[in-house]
Amino acid sequence: MIQTMRWFGPNDPVSLMDIRQAGCSGVVTALHQIPVGQVWPIEAIEDRKKLVETGNDQYTELKWLVVESLPVHEDIKKGLPSREDYIHNYKESLRNLATCGIKTVCYNFMPVLDWSRTILDHTLPEGQKTLRFVWEDFALFDLYILQRPGAFADYETSVQEAALSKIKTMTPEEIGTLTNTVLLGLPGSEEAFELTEFQGLLNNYAEIGDKELRQNLYYFVSQIAPLAQDLGINLCIHPDDPPRSLLGLPRVVSTAADLEQLLQSCDVRANGITFCTGSLGVRADNDLPGMIRRFGDRIHFVHLRTTKRDADNPLNFHEAPHLEGDVDMYEVVKALTEEEIRRKSEKYADNQLPMRPDHGFQMLDDLHKKTYPGYSAIGRLKALAELRGLEMSILRSFNQF
Repeated sequence: MIQTMRWFGPNDPVSLMDIRQAGCSGVVTALHQIPVGQVWPIEAIEDRKKLVETGNDQYTELKWLVVESLPVHEDIKKGLPSREDYIHNYKESLRNLATCGIKTVCYNFMPVLDWSRTILDHTLPEGQKTLRFVWEDFALFDLYILQRPGAFADYETSVQEAALSKIKTMTPEEIGTLTNTVLLGLPGSEEAFELTEFQGLLNNYAEIGDKELRQNLYYFVSQIAPLAQDLGINLCIHPDDPPRSLLGLPRVVSTAADLEQLLQSCDVRANGITFCTGSLGVRADNDLPGMIRRFGDRIHFVHLRTTKRDADNPLNFHEAPHLEGDVDMYEVVKALTEEEIRRKSEKYADNQLPMRPDHGFQMLDDLHKKTYPGYSAIGRLKALAELRGLEMSILRSFNQF
């Protein structure tokens, strides 16, 4: 696989030099400064590409390989008449990216929030900090902080009672921290939604259930994937994170059945998948190696990470060491290696998958730095080193190294 890391742009505390020293040859980035729904102009794309690839002689071996993400406007997700204008803009952005030689574009279709956690600095026994999701804490936010209408129907009585008991012991600072954590917006942003505005965003989906959101996703894909195919761009949807309904919002990219329906809705190879082992691996019923073998031809980008579900409550999980969580990383990397070997034997131009180590720990010197949650340098360096060694051993077993 092609080793990459995500870079959030010039303000990212992890530098391009850090990424290059980690041994990466590729960069995953996006134009976060452009409002969602607006066209990405060629000039802005070229400026970012130049910064990554030729900003200084020491960076000349880095390439901007993947856009993560070209975000989908909420009006598209809601199926509003205005979606046509935003789909038009999306197509223009794809054309401009293709003109600039960027051929892999990641996106997601999660309503309102791109991802959800309840703790950003959960401390492991060895002292590293990691991301964590606790169902009881999420219920506490939903029921007693947000006070979402109808929320009680989504939680068992025991969870409701435990959440009520816990909030009575929390300080205002602790309540504020939980609120800001849940309401974090797009990855790459340090800004959270305002609580007073958030319920209004949820209300916009009051009449949009599972069926409607799927229809809106499949319509969007049917409009953009054929163009992407013509442009030589591989689109790759990111799975839901976590892969279950939250806050009454539907989630439609969480299981193998979801992926099957999506790929069939527009059966062109450009309609593909970002195979995120962390998101999909939260569900014990997802067979990740089997999914790779089933959908391998439509996997265009890989996120390698793993989570660990709590033994007493599998709805709780934390980001775990990459080789030690619930994901069988050996079997996952083996299946991905087999897919790359197949592509090489069939003369695919894209016979190597861009991969990035995802959600590394905050550890060592990075414990004293402010970085994007899950995106500190040393934790991802550790993860990449482990994954690189695992992949090398598997390649040796296939006589490919």
